[in-house]
Amino acid sequence: MPFSLFPPALVAALVGYGSTIALVLSAASALGASAGQTASWVLAVCLTKAIGSALLSWSARVPVVLAWSTPGAALIAATSGITLPQAVAAFVVAGLLVAASGLIRPLGALVAKIPDPIAAAMLGGVLLPFCLKGAGAAQALPTVVLPMLAVFVLVRLRNPALAVLAALGLGLILAFGWAGAPLPAPTLPLPRLEFIMPELRWDVILGLGLPLYLVTMASQNLPGFAVLRAAGYAPPVRRALVGTGTLSAISGLFGAHTVSMAAITAAICLDENTHPDRDQRWKVGLVYGAIWAGLGVFSPAILAVLAALPAPLMTALVALALLGPLMGALSGAFTAPQTRFAATVTLIVTASGTAFFGIGAAFWGLLAGLAFWGLERVAARAKGNPKAGPILGKGP
Repeated sequence: MPFSLFPPALVAALVGYGSTIALVLSAASALGASAGQTASWVLAVCLTKAIGSALLSWSARVPVVLAWSTPGAALIAATSGITLPQAVAAFVVAGLLVAASGLIRPLGALVAKIPDPIAAAMLGGVLLPFCLKGAGAAQALPTVVLPMLAVFVLVRLRNPALAVLAALGLGLILAFGWAGAPLPAPTLPLPRLEFIMPELRWDVILGLGLPLYLVTMASQNLPGFAVLRAAGYAPPVRRALVGTGTLSAISGLFGAHTVSMAAITAAICLDENTHPDRDQRWKVGLVYGAIWAGLGVFSPAILAVLAALPAPLMTALVALALLGPLMGALSGAFTAPQTRFAATVTLIVTASGTAFFGIGAAFWGLLAGLAFWGLERVAARAKGNPKAGPILGKGP
């Protein structure tokens, strides 16, 4: 196997892990996961990405690169009053819905009818509160967070994909050197999967499981397929949805949230320097999978290091990691003038974090946005506006 496959796969895996692992830990903390359950979550999602990337790349002969759902982790971290077993049931349902989208065409078509700006606004509402916490983290720990921010900005000017990873590297140096954070004992505990019995609650399914499915589809799977098309490959849409959904449903029983097609990290692996023969470039998925399996094996030691870091540092890291996704979500939400008001309503309701009847704000934000969008289109049609379009279908 050519050596050229290894550098891009390694960089993509480290960027994917290092830039958003803090968000996954925040999600686990929000659900009250124990240290063992958190380690099981990280191990399960790493192995799922490893197995899925390798199998899909090998079977489709296309370089398929998977990622954990970063917006999904943000959605989970924003929840309150939900236990881990209840969330596990939502994870399983979200995975099954992704698989069903590949098997049942009407279901995928129904999701496609949600206007892109409203879906983007829901994602923006999920991400915004985390980004706003970055300023407070800088105030709480300026000697560490402000240099991290400076490095983030400087690296982003040259290579945006490595900016968060560079900020994390500097944060580790400053935290254990300057701030005096205690270094964990140099041990290498073996990782272990912990089965978690799901506890089915319909309000949690509606408030967490359904939004998790929607953000995974709209903000990661669809862009991931687009990246493959842009690189000249025919994406294995049905196979990928069924595969990632099934694997997510299984790994959800061990605490892991959904995996999906990657976009940014996939682009790193699709460059012509990865392999001169584009028909052999699929092998990068095998290397990428092997690296993620290694990250899963060493996850207990990595998590021990991260657990020793000051809380403001982790908060700042999450804020920096979500700036890019937030920028993309807001751009998508407010591009079309006809849907801006509905998108604004969706963003505000979702970002409020307010739950009704035990159902999370993301669901109500989506519902409110769709309601206003539908009313505006009815009013436009009543006025004889030929550009209003059908009540059900894609927004302009």
